[in-house]
Amino acid sequence: MNRREFLHAFTRYSIAAGAGFLLRRPPLLYAQQNGETYDMAAVMGGRPAGMFDIGIKALGGMGRFVKKGQVVLIKPNASWNVEPEIGATTTPALVERIVEHCAQAGASKIYIVDHTIDNWKLAFDTTRIKQAGEQGGGRVIPGSSKGYFHKAVVPGAKALKNVMVHEMVLEADVVINVPVLKHHGSTTITCALKNLMGLVWDRWYYHSNDLHRCIAEFALLRTPTLNVVDAHTVMMSGGPRGSSHRSSLKVKKMQIISPDIVAADAAAAATWGTEADKIRYITIADELGIGTKDLDSLKIKRIRV
Repeated sequence: MNRREFLHAFTRYSIAAGAGFLLRRPPLLYAQQNGETYDMAAVMGGRPAGMFDIGIKALGGMGRFVKKGQVVLIKPNASWNVEPEIGATTTPALVERIVEHCAQAGASKIYIVDHTIDNWKLAFDTTRIKQAGEQGGGRVIPGSSKGYFHKAVVPGAKALKNVMVHEMVLEADVVINVPVLKHHGSTTITCALKNLMGLVWDRWYYHSNDLHRCIAEFALLRTPTLNVVDAHTVMMSGGPRGSSHRSSLKVKKMQIISPDIVAADAAAAATWGTEADKIRYITIADELGIGTKDLDSLKIKRIRV
């Protein structure tokens, strides 16, 4: 069976069964260090690439999330044709470092994907994510053509019952979600859960069919193996695109790393300056059992560089 036949078979099966048999949510992975287990690493200070080195080590290393021979999908925010310094997109050096860690862990292939809002080629070039990802050993593949997207059923969803999803979501063994934390005019903030909108074709369906619920329900289809929140330079207003004069930016020098996407967003909300309960899609995802917004229930390794 070739790749295209596999995808068609997957689609027929998931529509008939109503559940993504290849897309079950992965169990939470807990890292152990010096006899202690951690659900999250929160790193403060330094630059994004260096913070990731420290944070992933605290969670037991990339080898806990990526095994030899596995195919990895990395999902940054590359959505806009803007320079990375304005805080609208993921820091390219962070993407490069994550790719390097995946390669060192033995990944067979590392793909970088985003269905950008601005022109796909211009966005990946201007944000410098293409150059950074390829320098690290990854490969940027298109998210700009409907031919790369395939219908899948979202099990248990009320608003997002099915979705056209990028084929790498169906094929990858590991998904690493690398959002940038920033303001968003429709949802107050955008971070880990909302970053996954860049893996669907029909993103505008979300906006007319309960945006917050659609954002949360996509994670019923596939939850990332790891979430790395880039909160170094945070856009506090004017999002999601921002502006070139950078007056809305606040340098927080933070990074949040966790296999729990809901916890990552809850921590990101606090970092931005709001409460998780005030971001409706975080609450919905918590209620759906995708993860937990209760940070007090987690063991968090806090590191100051």
